Amino acid sequence: SESVNEGHPDKLCDQVSDSVLDDCLASDPLSKVACETAVKDNMVMLCGEITTEAKLDYEAIVRQAVRNIGFDSYVDDMSSVDSK
Repeated sequence: SESVNEGHPDKLCDQVSDSVLDDCLASDPLSKVACETAVKDNMVMLCGEITTEAKLDYEAIVRQAVRNIGFDSYVDDMSSVDSK
């Protein structure tokens, strides 16, 4: 079993996917959700298949989940690293 700290990309992805699932099921209990989340730098990509009658704003759901974790601004912390 693997354990990661809060804010780790794997945990962030899990929480975003869970938020999408929760909102789908809250609006339409018969929803079928198979979604994955990928993150890199200042980007979150939600992909997969969602079958639901719910009319959801997925961008807002993702942004709120990311804010809830504590990522509310983008700081390029790699700017001091020389790329080779």
